[in-house]
Amino acid sequence: MNRHKKVLIVEDEQSFRQVIKFKLQESGYEIIMAEDGLRGYELFTETHPDIVVTDLSLPELNGLELAKRIKAISSNTPIIVITAFGDIQTAVASMKLGVFDYLTKPLNWEEFFICLDRALQVKDLIQENQKLRAFIGERFQLDNIIGTSKRMRETYDVVERVARTDINALLLGESGTGKELIAKAIHHNSPRRDMPYVTINCGTIPEQLLESEFFGHRKGAFSGAIYDKRGLFEEAHNGTVFLDEIGELPFNLQVKLLRILQEGEFIRLGETSFRKVNVRVIAATNRDLSKMVENGTFREDLFFRLNIVPIKLPPLRERREDIPLLVKFFLDDATKRYQRPGIRIAKDVYQCLHQYPWPGNVRELKNLVDRLVVLAHNDDISLEDLPEDVKKAKSSVANFLFTLPEGGIDLEEIEKEIIRQALEKNARNQTHTAKYLNITRNTLIYRMQKFNLTEI
Repeated sequence: MNRHKKVLIVEDEQSFRQVIKFKLQESGYEIIMAEDGLRGYELFTETHPDIVVTDLSLPELNGLELAKRIKAISSNTPIIVITAFGDIQTAVASMKLGVFDYLTKPLNWEEFFICLDRALQVKDLIQENQKLRAFIGERFQLDNIIGTSKRMRETYDVVERVARTDINALLLGESGTGKELIAKAIHHNSPRRDMPYVTINCGTIPEQLLESEFFGHRKGAFSGAIYDKRGLFEEAHNGTVFLDEIGELPFNLQVKLLRILQEGEFIRLGETSFRKVNVRVIAATNRDLSKMVENGTFREDLFFRLNIVPIKLPPLRERREDIPLLVKFFLDDATKRYQRPGIRIAKDVYQCLHQYPWPGNVRELKNLVDRLVVLAHNDDISLEDLPEDVKKAKSSVANFLFTLPEGGIDLEEIEKEIIRQALEKNARNQTHTAKYLNITRNTLIYRMQKFNLTEI
């Protein structure tokens, strides 16, 4: 695993230096050697080794001073100090400088190689974590949330201000509008960014398991509880909990969630004493919680606790001007993932995408772009590559057009008749009718009242 890893050996005793070199080369390591601390530091800055093995007592620059200088310019490089005179004071001084381990001569070679291997594993893990943090930090920058429409600019403004604080937030919007992406962006741009981020989907965990998942349980609390278990709120201590589909949370758990929001405490299943937890809660739903409060399926006090800062994410059909930007972003991503560089999308495809109502919102658009990239026969995606339901949106608009009479028309009467027929077609369901007409529900209600269609 560590083959070709570069090891800098700093040792003034030539015979011992050669022994270490021989044993490390036998194991596949690349060796760089220095006979004093100053030369060791020079070679470190020139060659950037993966690990340093240094004697403590060295001419020019002793091992601890060498370690101090190396750590100042490369804190992730592991250093193993070797000495013929082991004492606790020196060991403590080494550890304070960030030295990985401290070994005494004569070396136990098995112990030495275990130490070397462990130090390199820790370094690799640190580097992986740093890369992951950098990726996450870049991925969830607010600038990476795609859209320049007025509705999205308003959303960015609220999200940016909320992220800087520690306040709870409620994300509202249809499925596929990007609520989870916004929740992650809030967390990764908040003071809690280096703490845990835990997602709980209230709609996918069976009701009988939800309380244990939320708060944990004690061994023997119920059949199958064969060990103590920490809940997800404990796992997120000092971080953020994202409660997706909060509208699906059973009524009996709503009061326990309320206690966490109010008092920062909970009880594990099978226990009687409260445990403290410090979490920020971001909740999301595609349901109308205020209506649920009215019909008694969602607690009013919990709703008010969550609804301090509601963030409404607009459906894609209400920000169609963002479609080209989103398509470009998803296309760049998909062509890299599926190794299909050079794929282009024709202008008439964009026109068709603009007319489609997007019931699945941004998620549906991303899935469509992935499909087009994977199935495209050549580098130019045309109308023929689109699914039938997407193409049908364009033709349905074209088929609806009719020839205007010479004598003029009554536009309001036509609008009234369209709304009346759309209501009948959708069994007077206002949400379905609004989607069918590609307008908001509030706009539909306003026009129904305007044309006296509320009682029909």
